Amino acid sequence: MKKLVRRAIADADVLSALQYYISNAPEYALSFIDDLERAYEHIRTFPESGSTRYAIELDLAELRVWRCQAYPYLIFYVHHTHQIEVWRVLHSQKDIPTSLQTDLL
Repeated sequence: MKKLVRRAIADADVLSALQYYISNAPEYALSFIDDLERAYEHIRTFPESGSTRYAIELDLAELRVWRCQAYPYLIFYVHHTHQIEVWRVLHSQKDIPTSLQTDLL
């Protein structure tokens, strides 16, 4: 399995989501983290399985996205030769193209 490296902004995304759950639905906070960890493990094991939908839309050929199973969060990542780089973890209802263009480019 490849090493998974998260950008600081991806960690900030996760922290923001976690703070939301702690404040508004604390019973889901740990479950959210478990779901996110399962998604990270899937990406590490099967890095090519992520969708390239946003890669095409944003003209970023290497960008892939994988959805958390139980929570509405999308993990945006790039599969490099020796590692996987997580760029963002965004809520699926967010304006994804705008968020990615503003924060990644």
